[in-house]
Amino acid sequence: MNGPDERYAGTVTVGAKGQIVIPKEVRKMFGIQPGDTLLLLADPKQGVALPPKGTLNELLELVLRGGADE
Repeated sequence: MNGPDERYAGTVTVGAKGQIVIPKEVRKMFGIQPGDTLLLLADPKQGVALPPKGTLNELLELVLRGGADE
């Protein structure tokens, strides 16, 4: 279901191989295309997250800078 502020809530089913299908509305919202690589973050307490594209680059930059702001 789409919310008034471009949010999305829905369910997905995990297949036999552990795969899920990202709903079309969400793929469109984030510009996800076939062949794209997504960053998956998982924490037993906080759950699973698929951050927006570019997050991996931002995280790597922080790590390579030592986490200090310039």
